[in-house]
Amino acid sequence: MSAIDTECLSNKDQFLTLVVKRLGRNSIDYTEKMRFVQTTRKTENTHFAAGVLLLLYFKSIESMPRNNNKGEFFFQLIKRSSKVTQPGDLSCPGGLLHNFLDPLLRPLITSGLISTLQGDALKYVQMREIDTSRIITLFLTNAVRETWEETGLRPWEILFLGPLPSYSLQLFRLTIFPLVGFVKREWHFHPNQEVDTIVEIPLMNFFDESNYGLYHIETSNQLNTNRQNPREFPCLITRDHQGKEEILWGATFTIILNFLKIVLNFEIPDLHKKRIIKRTLGPEYLTGHQK
Repeated sequence: MSAIDTECLSNKDQFLTLVVKRLGRNSIDYTEKMRFVQTTRKTENTHFAAGVLLLLYFKSIESMPRNNNKGEFFFQLIKRSSKVTQPGDLSCPGGLLHNFLDPLLRPLITSGLISTLQGDALKYVQMREIDTSRIITLFLTNAVRETWEETGLRPWEILFLGPLPSYSLQLFRLTIFPLVGFVKREWHFHPNQEVDTIVEIPLMNFFDESNYGLYHIETSNQLNTNRQNPREFPCLITRDHQGKEEILWGATFTIILNFLKIVLNFEIPDLHKKRIIKRTLGPEYLTGHQK
């Protein structure tokens, strides 16, 4: 990264303005993907849709209390509990679209009654095609509602910055519609049974090549996915606030890389000869431990 880019990342207002501009002008595939999801309804291969929030949080430099515009950005992710699918994974908060409730709640977002959608981000949404604009606000409503349920982060404490390209999980027949949100202030974590904890990853960690590795995944005999075994995936190796090592991989890893590519033209480094982390997935990965 250049010195100018680094300076931008440490300046709250400057970076948020850049994020809104780059995401607002980036093309997305929401209309096409939503049409596909709708065509599978009431079929044997029903495909599901989910909205998630990639949360950005800014911590001011403690030594400069009068200048709260200087500091560092973090991604705030959830660690999934053992009671849900993909236990132990880091992911963005969010969940399945509720076909009745989310359209019903959507006017709270679009009317401005809840101050999540405003400013230039709102203008960019309004500039898109009507169908795309409607789908963005629908999944924003969905993601904000699910985030509140999972973590206790209230909708009016989130500022929408823009949409990211969708991501499909074929194993779960699920298409994810990711949206980026800025957490306005410090908040208190109140998890439901789906979430173990919040893991914060400094945005700058993604620019240190030593943090990357290869995740070597094998599946147990009880988990028949009809896929190549083993497989390797790029990952980011990070540590939580207690110093415990966490691995970011899969959909959430890709979503964040898409964000960094669109906003900062960032490309993942060469992962040849990187550290290898091994993991075996059992049947609980697809079902959770709930009976």
